[in-house]
Parts: sequence; C-alpha cells; structure tokens
Amino acid sequence: MTQPPATVFLIDVDNTLLDNDRVIADLRVRLEQSFGAESASRYWVAFEQLRDQFGYVDYLGALQHFRAGESRLGMSDPRLLQMSNFLLDYPFADRLYPGALEALKHLRRQGPTVILSDGDAVFQPRKVQRSGLGDATEGRVLIYVHKEQMLDVVEQLHPARHYVMVDDKLRILSAMKAIWGPRLTTVFVRQGHYALDAQAIAAYAPADITVERIADLINFDFPST
Repeated sequence: MTQPPATVFLIDVDNTLLDNDRVIADLRVRLEQSFGAESASRYWVAFEQLRDQFGYVDYLGALQHFRAGESRLGMSDPRLLQMSNFLLDYPFADRLYPGALEALKHLRRQGPTVILSDGDAVFQPRKVQRSGLGDATEGRVLIYVHKEQMLDVVEQLHPARHYVMVDDKLRILSAMKAIWGPRLTTVFVRQGHYALDAQAIAAYAPADITVERIADLINFDFPST
C-alpha cells in the first residue's frame, strides 16, 4: 500500500497566486466604458447580492442579473456578448503575482501542490485553467463554495500526514486550523485588500507563518513532518 506523502501544500488562488484586485479593477473600467458609470454601478450591486447569497463571487451570474435589471438591454445586445467574452477570455496569466509559478515549483519539490479555492463552477475553473495554475499543479484543483467546510473531502482526495495552507484570508486559515489543529501549518500572504484590512486581521489569531508576497516562499523550506 502506497504511503501518503508527508506534506501536501494547499494554495488559494485569488490574491494569493493571482492579483484578483487588478482583475476587478479592469472589469470595473470595462463596464463603465461599455454602459456608463450609473448603469455599471448596478452590476456591482448584483455582484454583492450574489456574494451575500451564495458565499462566493459569481461574475457571470452578476452579469445575468445586470442584464435582467437593465430593460434597455436586449437579449442580443452586443455589449453584453462582448462583456461575457471579456470575462471568459481575460488574460489571467498576466495577473499572476511575480514569482507565483516559481513558488509553486519550489513547494512541489517538498510535496504535492493542490489548488484549493472558493468559487463558482464555471468562471473559477476557467480562471485557474487560463492562468496556467492547473498545469502548474498537474491538474490538482479543488474548488468549493466554502473550502474550509470541505476538509474531510480534501483529506480523502489528497491524504497526507501534514498539510500547509497558503491563503490571503486569516478567516479561512483560522477556520481550517480549528479543524486540523497541529496537522496544519497556516501561511498568511499579505497581498490584496483582504490581507491589508486591519480590522479583519485583528479579528483572528496570527497564522503560523506570515509572508509579504507569494514569491517569498521560493526560499522557504518547510520541515519534514
């Protein structure tokens, strides 16, 4: 019987490996250019409503709600088709943080790397595929609505004696630590607006390891467990 690896590395996507804040900024500009600032603001209302309802960001779902709420937009309005194409064909590989792929390569020398992300079932897998992160982790990609609630499934799919979780949200790291305890090493990457929110940071205990950027992991060797 094959023994499980000593350590499996679980790595988040948005604002951990990929600068999702820049993706949203680009989307905001494109919406305002296409529909005007007032109409574009209604997309973000739908965006936040869906996030509150489902617990994850649904870019395409928000676009559907936006279309339904804008009576002047016909079913075949070319601007809507162009916006869909903008989202689905977005050059996510250009938004990887410097050193992200190198960090994954370095971690892979120490144990299997697995993408563990929150998100919808269409756009988030597209983002992972087009960014090259799926290939970088040899297809080991897990996407859930609330990943911190799926650790039993993660363990079944990728058994290990120890796990390392790399994320930009202390809330997620704290929730996972509460379940796995000493079997988990948490790594907090201080990138993106969540990681720089002083109020959010103060609400949770510090991670086991804190780095300023994902590239810092290139020179970090995790001890064998």
